[in-house]
Amino acid sequence: MICFSPHFTPLLLPAGMLAEFDLTAVGVGIAAGLVVGIIITTVIFKSMATTALKRGKAEAEEIVRKSRSESEEVVKKAQLDGKAEYLKIKEQAEKEVDSLRKEVRESEQRLQKREDTLDAKLDTLSMKEKNLDNIERSLTDRKKNIEAKDKQLDETLAQQKDMLLRITNMNVEEARQLVLTKVENESRHEVALMVQKIEDQAKDEAKAKSTNIMLQAMQRYAAEVTSEGTTKSVAIPSDEMKGRIIGREGRNIRAFEAATGVDVIIDDTPGVITVNCFDPVRREVAKITMEKLIADGRIHPARIEEIVDLTQKEIENNIRQMGKKAVLECNVAGLHPKIVEQLGRLHYRTSYGQNVLRHSIEVAYLSQMIADELRMDGTLARRAGLLHDIGKAMDHDQEGGHPAIGMEFCRKFNEPEAVLNAIGGHHNDIPATTPYTPIIMSADAISGARPGARRETLERYIKRLQDLEAIATSFPGVKQSFAIQAGREVRVIVDPERCDDATAKLIARDIAKRIQAEMTYPGEIRVTVLREVRAVDFAR
Repeated sequence: MICFSPHFTPLLLPAGMLAEFDLTAVGVGIAAGLVVGIIITTVIFKSMATTALKRGKAEAEEIVRKSRSESEEVVKKAQLDGKAEYLKIKEQAEKEVDSLRKEVRESEQRLQKREDTLDAKLDTLSMKEKNLDNIERSLTDRKKNIEAKDKQLDETLAQQKDMLLRITNMNVEEARQLVLTKVENESRHEVALMVQKIEDQAKDEAKAKSTNIMLQAMQRYAAEVTSEGTTKSVAIPSDEMKGRIIGREGRNIRAFEAATGVDVIIDDTPGVITVNCFDPVRREVAKITMEKLIADGRIHPARIEEIVDLTQKEIENNIRQMGKKAVLECNVAGLHPKIVEQLGRLHYRTSYGQNVLRHSIEVAYLSQMIADELRMDGTLARRAGLLHDIGKAMDHDQEGGHPAIGMEFCRKFNEPEAVLNAIGGHHNDIPATTPYTPIIMSADAISGARPGARRETLERYIKRLQDLEAIATSFPGVKQSFAIQAGREVRVIVDPERCDDATAKLIARDIAKRIQAEMTYPGEIRVTVLREVRAVDFAR
């Protein structure tokens, strides 16, 4: 398609030339048309681009105008916000400045007041300084007067001392010592009189009070006295039974003694045989076994062992029952079953013929009564009294005295410290740390000293103590010996010039071995050897 511009002007050629350029003219015309079309197209596109450019410029100018307008508004708004913030900050700063000015004024006022106060104090100090000067001058004058008087007094005292020394023929040190000695002796005498008076008064009051408490406890408690021995007698229907008990060549009696651990004494006494053993449980088992064998009539080693086993089970059950009965009787709660069982064993234990379980129950009640009189815990005292001799249930199986054995046994089951100290210290083996220990000691002594409680006679008791002291004094180097605590301890005093420390230890061991070999006694006996060295000299 060929477009013609309105500004195009056609070429006018002569007629003769048309024929000449007929074909060529057509091609040129076509080419010219194409060129003209391209030019025209270019012009048109240029015109359109110019128009679009103008339109774009107009739009751009509009956008710029709008942007400028918006930016001016933003700037105006920012200026307004800035002015508001500036005013706010300015107002806050003015407030802070006013506050600071106020504080400065107050500080100035306080400083002014302090300055006025200091001025007043300075004035006061000036007045005091003047007064002090006057006082100092006055004191100086007085000091001079006193010094003069002291000098005069010293001269007078010196004259009197010289006169006194000439009269008494003593120097100053001897006179001072004489005066001090006299004052010391007078003061010591007065103090001794006062101490003696207080001690006598305290002893009288304590004796009266303790006697009253003991009497009240003994009067309130009344129980039967149970005395037993170390032997049991078994009645037999006839003397022929003795032969059956002995058996062929003594096999029955040997089997019986081996199974029970006791000694069977068969003598000429008619109608009775004797079972002897220091272990009360074994002794009771042997007695009951023998009675069952005699009643049954079948006596041979196999039957003896069978009856012994049955009897031991019965005794063990009886031990538990006796322990529970004692606990219920004393109303002691919270005891471990092992402790209850050991209490039951005390039923078969005797001390100088006194049943230890009944003795423990007596001590429990007496301890409670004494504690009640002293306004103390009677329940705790009753518990300690019931358990104080529990070590006697085990002292034949373990080494040591029954207080230490019982204390360690009860410690395993978390008994209170007051109870443990009472168990371990009721024979003065350890120091008493609670007031319940001396209460248990007193109750123990009361129960043991009751008429008929212990079968040992006074003569036998004195003889045993004399034997202990005689054994101790028989060793070389021993000066004195004393049996104390009812024969449970021997105190031996040796000559320090003849015995050294090593020899004292050997003497204690030898005395203990000889007592074991020559004497019969319950429990144990402590041997304490004392060696004291005194160095005396005189300063002349």
